[in-house]
Amino acid sequence: MTRQMILFALVTLTAPALIGAAALWGGWWAVAAFAFLTAIAATMDEFVSVATAPGGEDREFPEADTLSVVLALAHFALLALMIAALTGTWLSPLEKLAGFAAAGLFFGQVSNSNAHELIHHSSRFLHHLGMWVYISVLFGHHTSAHPLVHHVHVATRADPSSARRGESLYVFIPRAWRGSFRLGARAETARLARAGKPRWQHPYVTYLGGAALILALAAMIGGPWGIPALLALAGFAQSQLLLSDYVQHYGLTREVGENGKPLPVAARHSWNTPHWFSSALMLNAPRHSDHHAHPARPFPALTLQIDAPMLPRSLPVMAFVALYPRLWRRIMDPRAEIWAAKP
Repeated sequence: MTRQMILFALVTLTAPALIGAAALWGGWWAVAAFAFLTAIAATMDEFVSVATAPGGEDREFPEADTLSVVLALAHFALLALMIAALTGTWLSPLEKLAGFAAAGLFFGQVSNSNAHELIHHSSRFLHHLGMWVYISVLFGHHTSAHPLVHHVHVATRADPSSARRGESLYVFIPRAWRGSFRLGARAETARLARAGKPRWQHPYVTYLGGAALILALAAMIGGPWGIPALLALAGFAQSQLLLSDYVQHYGLTREVGENGKPLPVAARHSWNTPHWFSSALMLNAPRHSDHHAHPARPFPALTLQIDAPMLPRSLPVMAFVALYPRLWRRIMDPRAEIWAAKP
């Protein structure tokens, strides 16, 4: 295993270990789990502000696939454990709150990055594993909407997951959720019709049926409060996922060519961050421009492109700033204007 993969494994697997301990024993474990995903991540990014490890060659990374499977299994185990902890009696209210916050951040940032990696995989098993990670947080439609809508229409008005300049996070989240659900369904319906397949094979049948199954399992684990616990965890995770989309595409637009169609997707249509710790924690998701240029490229191979827009701080810090729309616009609108003016 390369040093780069060892770093990915150490950073990403520390998070579920701490959250699992927080769910079982509370106390300082709950504080440590929350701190690891917030203050510690931000501080470690500042110690080495730029990721020095380059992307690997564009080849297979069996260790990366193994890590993704382990993270997916950890996701399912933690989701069940957190539902039990939130509905059980062995943790205090403050311990539950800290564990809930840490788990929500893990599901929405680390698990999301991992599931995102999996749904782009050519392996049907790994693709479906990523799909079920999304289904478990009641966001299965992202499996369709992300590749069929977001990657096709990114940085245009047709993409609900590309935030417009001046649009606050709180306006963006409901618009993006509704739009991605609706347009993902429309894209899958069209694809089903082209293939001549029956309607019961529509992926949304799996997404909605799977969500019902997950809700039933939550009720089995946590009793009457199991479903509210799942809904709270899923809602938090979804908000984190949409927050990432907001930050990584805010205010960047594709120009329209002479044929009336948007120009091809380029590095300038995604915000990136070069910070090492959050890049390891989120499986190189902050190297976002290269992902849009090469959606099937394994995460260890993603590179930082020199001509790509860069956020002024790491992705977790900028996600925190986005919670305050006036401050966010003061920082980001001038930067978006600069990129809009560039030829």
